[in-house]
Amino acid sequence: MIPHSVYYQLAILGLLWLCVMLPYAWPSRGAPLYPRPAEPVPSLGKRRRAHAPTPFEGLTHKPHWAACEHEATHPTVPPPGRPAPMPPTKRRPRALDTSQPLCPHAGWDYQGWLGWGHLRANGHPSGGLWRPLSCRACQGYFLETHGTLLHGKRLSVERIVRVLACLAEGLGLRATARVFEVDPNTVLPWLVEAAEHLQAFTSSFLCDVHVTQVQLDELYAVLRGVKDGEISTAHALQRLEPARPWVWTAIDPVSKLLLAMEVGARTWEMAQRVVHQVARRLASTCMPLGSSDGFKGSLPAIVGHVGLWVPPERRHDKGPWPKPRWLPRPGLLYAQVVKQYRRRRVVGVQHRVVLGTREVVEHVLAACGWTINTSFVERRNLDMRQRVAAVGRRVNALCQGDDGMQHQLAVFHVSDNCVLPHASLRQPLPVAQLTHGSGSVKRWQSCTPAMAAGLTDQIWSLREMWLFRIPPWPQPHVHVL
Repeated sequence: MIPHSVYYQLAILGLLWLCVMLPYAWPSRGAPLYPRPAEPVPSLGKRRRAHAPTPFEGLTHKPHWAACEHEATHPTVPPPGRPAPMPPTKRRPRALDTSQPLCPHAGWDYQGWLGWGHLRANGHPSGGLWRPLSCRACQGYFLETHGTLLHGKRLSVERIVRVLACLAEGLGLRATARVFEVDPNTVLPWLVEAAEHLQAFTSSFLCDVHVTQVQLDELYAVLRGVKDGEISTAHALQRLEPARPWVWTAIDPVSKLLLAMEVGARTWEMAQRVVHQVARRLASTCMPLGSSDGFKGSLPAIVGHVGLWVPPERRHDKGPWPKPRWLPRPGLLYAQVVKQYRRRRVVGVQHRVVLGTREVVEHVLAACGWTINTSFVERRNLDMRQRVAAVGRRVNALCQGDDGMQHQLAVFHVSDNCVLPHASLRQPLPVAQLTHGSGSVKRWQSCTPAMAAGLTDQIWSLREMWLFRIPPWPQPHVHVL
C-alpha cells in the first residue's frame, strides 16, 4: 500500500510543472489570438478572373469573311475610257447647269459621264416643272430628274422635301403623315426610295477618306414585337445581347464624320461587317487608331482586315517548324474602354491598350488633348436616339423589323454628315461679316462633318440631296464647256 505522503509529493510536482509551462503556453496581450501562417493558404473557392488582358499572340487561321474574299476573287471592273469633250457650239449658252445630269441611253461613249459638254437643255413643255435634256451624242431626250428621287413624282417637290425633312429630324412616320395630311402608306414608299438613294450616295461619297482615329460602338434598340408585350422586360434585357437589333456605328472623332452604320446582332460576324465597311471607305494608306468598348469580337474583326502572315521564330533546333500566325500590321493601334456595371449603373472604367504601346497611343491622342475614350461615338448615339424615331426610348414609333430601322438610319446618316452643321466644328472668320437687319455681325463659319473631313466645300440642302445623281463610277474634275 502506497503511503499518502507520496501522493502529496506528486501533486506538488505537478503544480510546479504547470506554473513553469503556463507562461509559454498562454498568449500575450499584444500577440494575436490566432497567428497568421507565414504563407497564405490557397482558397478553395472560385478563382477570380484577371482583368488585365493577355498579350495578343496572333491567330492560327485568318478570320473568314465572305465579302473580302468575293472582292479579292472578283475585282471591280475599271470604268471605260474617258471620251473627248464635245466641241463648243455658236449657240447661246444655257443658264441651266448641265454638268450633273447623266445620259441614260446605252451604247454611246458619253453614257455615265458628267460635264463633257454633250447635254443641252430645252424649255418647259406644256408648262411642266422639269425641263427635258437632249444628248448631242445619241440625239436622245430625258427629263432632268432622271436618276433622282423626284423622278416620276406628280406631287409638289417642296412637299416631298418637307416630309422627308421631318423624318430626318426624328418625327415618326404616322405623325408626319398627320402633319402633312397624307396617307402613311404614301409616306412609307418615299422613305424607302429615299433610303435606297442615300445608301447609294453614301457608298459613292465616302471614299478615300483620311482619318487618324476611329471609334466603334453598339447601341441597342427595341422592335415593336418587344414593346407589344410578347416578352417581359427582364427577358428582353437578357435577349438584347444575342438578339437582333443592335445599331453599330463607326465615327471619326476629329471631324465627327459617320463612317458606317449597320443594324444587326451583337456578334463577331456583325463586327466584321462594320469593320469591312470602314476599311472600304478609308484610304489604302490610312491606318487610324481604333477605340471601342470591351466587346471580344472587335479585336479579331480589326486584325482580320489589317493583318498579315508572320512566321514565328523557331525555339528548338529539332522538330517541325511552327505554323505562321496572322498578326496585325506594324503600327496598328487599338484601345478599349471597358465599363463595369452594377445594377445598370457604371461603377468603374478601365482603359486597355490591346495593340501597340500606351506611349504611342497617348502620343496620338495628345495631338487633340484627349485620352483613351469613346465619348464621341456615344454622343452621336444620343443624337441618333433623338433624331431617329425607331431608336428612341419609350416611343410608339418602333419599326416592325430591321429593314424599317435601316431606312431611317440611312436618312440620319446623310443628314448628319452633309446637311446639319455642328457647333463644335465651326471655324472663325478672318473678318466679321455684317448680317441683314439689326442683328450682330457674323463671326463664325458653319461647318458640317463632310466639310471638316475635306469631302465637300458646302453645306448641302435636303433638296440638293434628293436631286443628286449618283454616277456609276468616280468622275474626274473637268472644266465644263
